[in-house]
Amino acid sequence: MAKSTTQYVCQSCGSVHPRWAGRCDACGEWNSISEETVEQVPLGGKSSGKKRGSSRGVEFVPLTGAEEQVARMQTGIAEFDRVLGGGLVPGSATLIGGDPGIGKSTLLLQAAAALAVPSRRVAYISGEEAVDQVRMRAQRLGVEGKPVELAAATEVRSILAALDAPDGPSVAVIDSIQTMYVDALDSAPGTVGQVRASAQELIRGAKKRGAALLLVGHVTKDGAIAGPRVLEHMVDTVLYFEGERGHPFRILRGVKNRFGPTDEIGVFDMREKGLEEVANPSALFLADRSEDVAGAAVFAGVEGTRPMLVEIQALVAPSAYGTPRRAVVGWDTNRLAMVLAVLEARAGLDLGGRDVYLNVAGGLRIGEPAADLAAAAAIISSLTGNPIPSDTVAFGEIGLSGEVREAGQRDARLKEAAKLGFKAALTPPARAGKSGGSGLNIAGIKDVALLAHRIAEG
Repeated sequence: MAKSTTQYVCQSCGSVHPRWAGRCDACGEWNSISEETVEQVPLGGKSSGKKRGSSRGVEFVPLTGAEEQVARMQTGIAEFDRVLGGGLVPGSATLIGGDPGIGKSTLLLQAAAALAVPSRRVAYISGEEAVDQVRMRAQRLGVEGKPVELAAATEVRSILAALDAPDGPSVAVIDSIQTMYVDALDSAPGTVGQVRASAQELIRGAKKRGAALLLVGHVTKDGAIAGPRVLEHMVDTVLYFEGERGHPFRILRGVKNRFGPTDEIGVFDMREKGLEEVANPSALFLADRSEDVAGAAVFAGVEGTRPMLVEIQALVAPSAYGTPRRAVVGWDTNRLAMVLAVLEARAGLDLGGRDVYLNVAGGLRIGEPAADLAAAAAIISSLTGNPIPSDTVAFGEIGLSGEVREAGQRDARLKEAAKLGFKAALTPPARAGKSGGSGLNIAGIKDVALLAHRIAEG
């Protein structure tokens, strides 16, 4: 017979410990280890669950097949479809995470309403809100007339029974996976075991029927999706919904996608009646930009397949303390430290005893190294008091020896800048055949010393 035993599992990373401890040795989290009950089946014994079947082997098939490629289901929300790679794939599982109140439920309710057509059933299952609360949100968003089927449930077997019906939904939204539970487990909803088992059952049922599954995931204080790390490996697509509370802009970023690019982003504007798509993010991020202000530079970046212009602001001020401050919003702190060190060593600038503050305007977070040149230009401009011309963009990666290296998709960056009315660009030295034909006055910057000289001359 099977017997029950207890084990101690970290709720942050899922690692198993022989006894309770205040700190997890695997991830370093405090007070994250809790006791869970598991069922052990002795060798040759039987468990209370399903009977063991005989192994029948695996049937192999060739790479080529007669089946046609399954058509994607487009939501009609262009920014959402862009991040998904062109729409939802039938039988896929998508996990969407984000901070509380950022708009995950709003986005998915709008997507569910757009997908709901007479020939397609769409189900929205909430484990956190009552049906009337979801209806109130639908009225606020203006989608109360859409044929979306609502339910308030948390028990996975009951949900699967409804989804597995002959005329079951083609799209199912689960809000959220942390509220679901499997009655075969004794642990509470939200624990590592429950999240893993619930997700596994729901994904298996959705793939069996060929239905698209959308899961909402809570995030921890560090910004990672709560629950076991294996949850992100189980799904086909992982999306993060990002944004600052003080900004109306929201960024939907793909970090894993088996059916499309993983570096694509979608930009939304949070309004009173829900999320609205932003077709031209560059114009939106540069709308409130002040001209001829020292310490500001426009970076011509690329997010996925989309070129995007954003303003980088820097402030260099005398330090009131022995250790100068380095504060960054929207960029990598370590990258800023490297750029400051290169500017001191290779360009002869005095930054060691000054506070440096760097901000990416609009709430966007930049991750590509090509922002080095724009950040360095903003810092030099703030230090010298000479503003960079407002019709100039900059991009390029800075090396430790002070050289400026080439950035990818050069032509796309320059064309986007020309489309928005910019006249000049600070770029790495152009290679042969890489001029771009954008009509901009391109200045090749070979190193940070030349950059400092150009800005100092005004």
